[in-house]
Amino acid sequence: MGDFNLALVIVAIVVCVLVFIFNVYLLVNYQHPDDKNEAYFPKFVVIFGLSVAAISILMLPADVANRQACSRAIYIGACNLTLPMKSLWLVIYIVDAVLVFFVIPFAMFFYEGDQDKSTGKRIKSALMWVVTTAIVCGLVLGILYGVIGKVDFTVRHLSSPTKAFPSTWSDFSSNQPCIGSTFHQCSAYSASATSEKTWTQHTTFPEYVVALATIVGSVLFSIFGGVGIACLPLGLIFSFFRRPKAVITRSQYIKEATEFAKKARELKKAADALHQEEKSGSKGRKWRKNVKAVEKELLLLEEDVKALEEMYPQGEKAEASWALTVIGYLVKLVLGVLGLIVSVAWVAHIIIYLLIDPPLSPFLNEIFIKLDDVWGLLGTAAFAFFCFYLLLAVIAGAMMLGLRLVFITIHPMKWGATLMNSFLFNVGLILLCSISVIQFCATAFGYYAQATAAQEIFGHTLQSLRGIKYLYKYNVFQIAFVVMAGLTFVYYAAFFLLNLMDSFGLDPLLIIAVYQFSEYALHVWETFAGMEKEKTQCQVSAFYLSSIQTGKELWISYEAH
Repeated sequence: MGDFNLALVIVAIVVCVLVFIFNVYLLVNYQHPDDKNEAYFPKFVVIFGLSVAAISILMLPADVANRQACSRAIYIGACNLTLPMKSLWLVIYIVDAVLVFFVIPFAMFFYEGDQDKSTGKRIKSALMWVVTTAIVCGLVLGILYGVIGKVDFTVRHLSSPTKAFPSTWSDFSSNQPCIGSTFHQCSAYSASATSEKTWTQHTTFPEYVVALATIVGSVLFSIFGGVGIACLPLGLIFSFFRRPKAVITRSQYIKEATEFAKKARELKKAADALHQEEKSGSKGRKWRKNVKAVEKELLLLEEDVKALEEMYPQGEKAEASWALTVIGYLVKLVLGVLGLIVSVAWVAHIIIYLLIDPPLSPFLNEIFIKLDDVWGLLGTAAFAFFCFYLLLAVIAGAMMLGLRLVFITIHPMKWGATLMNSFLFNVGLILLCSISVIQFCATAFGYYAQATAAQEIFGHTLQSLRGIKYLYKYNVFQIAFVVMAGLTFVYYAAFFLLNLMDSFGLDPLLIIAVYQFSEYALHVWETFAGMEKEKTQCQVSAFYLSSIQTGKELWISYEAH
């Protein structure tokens, strides 16, 4: 027992150190050259925030392992020797909330401040924004906690009188489990519905902060995560199908590069005009909208330039570069297929275990338990992987919607070209959604993660909190997640169908015209079959002429397009 807990503590310390080293590696390799030897405070926030997010995800498997250590106790009080997981959960999520709502916004305001101003003025400007946010958040939290910061637990009121210890148990049976002849409701199984009561108590303030942060994160998670669970694997698969099939000629390369150069000059003019507007102080809603549009056009141009460089490798190692490009797309295909399996498993598990009442099957819960039987940490590792996969889906969904929706600011992560504000934005998004991912996993894998501290916080308290319990009672976030995933799958299926028709030289408008013409022809046949013979000839003629005219109009429309 003690040896098991000591091993768990050692593993936790080693994992924390490895997470820290990996985050430093990510920062060093993803940072922009302009940020080298600069912006040390944002870099510290990025490393610390990523570490908190990763550790928070890994804490749920640790919570399960901690429960297993307690279950092996052979003497009373042995569970006191396990890790204090509930306290650790509250600490990690309070730190998470402080980072998301205060520290990261301050670091972003400071980093994006006017470089012409002194450091003191930039700090003062950033503090003004953060202090204002802190005051507003503090007032809102205090009012909400004082008014509705309560949990309503549904309990059964059971009662029974007392009597001397009996010498025989013949007076008790399944029909009469209570003491005495007077009717009492002492059995939860046989008690009537009238015995149900509502037990209300005030929740603790840390738990309330975690609950509200979970609600905010759940809204983002259900949108970005639902989109990302589909676009993460399908994006990799589609990149393989859109890969360059062969190396282009030099003349083609020069032609494409010239077009990109023209587009780059246009974007530079637009950026200079926006910079002049910023200096003049006219930074309204239209200006911000135009800035986002230019950023997205620039990102798409960079992707086109990268694709052009892949299609025309240059230098002494051009052949090796092309070989690596081909291998890279094959790896994307393999990862995309594996990711698609994981995504389908996630969506199927949500439907089977969460949305259908009672659940059809434990599904992934049972798989994790069987993996634990094979090897102690195998199920825990698979459990952690599925949780991490949801975080990757959130980032992928944010990137996809950021490219297509104007009101979402895009912050791409690029190897060796990521500015600190993009780092901070993505870290904030990961931290905010990590709380919801843990809550989501604790609910989705409730059978595997039962009797853990996470279930006590996210299962009982959160789902009984006054004002927001109905969001979880009716599975609002789970339904939104599945709906967004389904819409994204349909979007990619339609895109694949259009590409397939294009590869066979078929025009979608022609197919629509033929389909509508066939519908008219079918209508004519049904009319012909259902009418009396003397009325058929003239009516069929009218339908026939109408069908021919409609077909001609569709064909003219097709040719015009």
